Amino acid sequence: MNVAPRSQPTPASVASARERRKTPKPERMTGAQAIVRSLEALGTDVVFGLPGGAVLPLYDPIYASTKLRHVLVRHEQGAGHAATGYAQASGKVGVCIATSGPGATNLVTPIADANLDSVPLVAITGQVGHTLLGTDAFQEADIRGITMPITKHNFMVTDPNEIPAALAEAFHLAATGRPGAVLVDIPKDIQNAPMDFVWPPKMYLPGYRPVSTPHNRQIEEAVRLISKAKRPVFYIGGGVIKANASAELLALAEFLNIPVVTTLMALGSFPDSHPLHAGMPGMHGSVSAVAAMQRSDLLITIGARFDDRVTGDVKSFAPVAKVIHADIDPAEIGKIRKADVPIVGDAREVLVALHNVYREKKYDRPSVAAWRAYIDSLKERFPRGWDPQQDGQLSPQFVINTLSNEVGPDAIYCAGVGQHQMWSAQFIDFQKPRTWLNSGGLGTMGYAVPAAMGAKAACPDKEVWAIDGDGCFQMTNQELVTCAVEGFPVKIAVINNGNLGMVRQWQTLFYEGRYSNTKLRDGDNYLPDFVALAESLGCAAFRVTTEEEVIPTIRKAREINDRPVVIDFIVGEDAQVWPMVSAGSSNSDIQYARGLRPLFDEDSAGENPAAIDMAVDAQYAPKEMI
Repeated sequence: MNVAPRSQPTPASVASARERRKTPKPERMTGAQAIVRSLEALGTDVVFGLPGGAVLPLYDPIYASTKLRHVLVRHEQGAGHAATGYAQASGKVGVCIATSGPGATNLVTPIADANLDSVPLVAITGQVGHTLLGTDAFQEADIRGITMPITKHNFMVTDPNEIPAALAEAFHLAATGRPGAVLVDIPKDIQNAPMDFVWPPKMYLPGYRPVSTPHNRQIEEAVRLISKAKRPVFYIGGGVIKANASAELLALAEFLNIPVVTTLMALGSFPDSHPLHAGMPGMHGSVSAVAAMQRSDLLITIGARFDDRVTGDVKSFAPVAKVIHADIDPAEIGKIRKADVPIVGDAREVLVALHNVYREKKYDRPSVAAWRAYIDSLKERFPRGWDPQQDGQLSPQFVINTLSNEVGPDAIYCAGVGQHQMWSAQFIDFQKPRTWLNSGGLGTMGYAVPAAMGAKAACPDKEVWAIDGDGCFQMTNQELVTCAVEGFPVKIAVINNGNLGMVRQWQTLFYEGRYSNTKLRDGDNYLPDFVALAESLGCAAFRVTTEEEVIPTIRKAREINDRPVVIDFIVGEDAQVWPMVSAGSSNSDIQYARGLRPLFDEDSAGENPAAIDMAVDAQYAPKEMI
């Protein structure tokens, strides 16, 4: 009997069978269910949102989810800032949800805020049915078009089967390269439509290949410049925190013995208490930090973007310094200041590469004894401080400095925008990354309370304080209800001077004291009464008017952890933020106090590098070096 030989499987058929076994079986569900399943698969545990007609299909599977916690905010702006605070505190992608039309447009400010500060945020918005697009249907708004300039990317989903891929791509875009905000707009009928859910989806992002590993040639050139520098300084931006590179920064700075300045967005990336820390640069930075940059001969710029609040007048900024500029976003390099050594890469990988090349190739470390002594002398001559208020009221600097001493560096501090933001940056001692959250790029009033809520959601075991101004507090304090209902016992320190403080300061300095529309209360009439208001929102609340009450009240607030706490600190309205570089002025014109200009250039060295060398060496070099 003849038996036909059994055919042997080909490699291609074996591979095909393996692929079939690997491919998950599709599940039939609605687009809305696919959104929830995708968020769960992407590791999302908390979303902040407010339902409405165009997202009702989505809220039904959210109700049934056992993995996804939804926090019901009182305003969509609160959802966006809470998602931002969550992302900044945790390093994960923050997620917010809003309905179409006004719900979506209420997210515009927090989306722009997150994008400018490179925060990974995904905003999911409902939209009118896709057949109604362009008809001016009820609550229709072209949120894709509106947010195109303020997002890293955005999507309109018109096929329910594309939902998993769209969300996976949104998360990938938000969190990789330079982090940013991504919007996913999903019409209501697409949420209701049936689809075949498969996870993981195939992502298709042609052309998106962020570079994280720096080029060896640039790293070696940077090391050569550093080894020859006499007055180098590390100019550190928020990219170091985004890259989780604080340990690598500390190791390299200590290895090279080079001073470090940390921008507003980088506070906590390098310990404030470290001898190498020169302070925060910029418009309201320390004299030592501003002088370090102005007189530097080499700026080692990592994860910073030469923001105008740091540089002042760009033409006169760090006039003799060469620039090493490392950033994950190639568009930032050379945008404001020409880079002598441009490095595209992740901040952590750049710092590690610099350190490795130095050790492996045994380059000379820079000789910076005189430079360090000069910076240290400025720190001693121009320490942080404040003058008592002439009207006898509390000094806001005293309040914030005391809060820092009492609460310590393990807490998370959020700030609104204005004078209290700058005082917080100056008088809170930051030792660790992701403990300072604020709106740096957009300068958004109303950021602090919802951001603190998001931070508490991300880090429930951490103490979270929002330092807010009375102007900022009146914009988003409704989210204290959310905190009370949802169990987020944040603490709010309202620095209440009865005015829009920073605007008033500029009116004092530049408009001859013409205080046009900056007063927020009438004399001693507390309107609104923040204590009564906070209690009505479900919080414990206290008012403090004397120095003797500050510490006991802070301690009392720290003991209350079953609800939010608001402390209304009544401070003097004439307190001002110093030091200060006037907008558009040279950083060399920094004023330590009103009318008092630090003489860190009293040697008249000007902008001549040789003269600066001689002046610094003559005064600060050890005798054996002269």
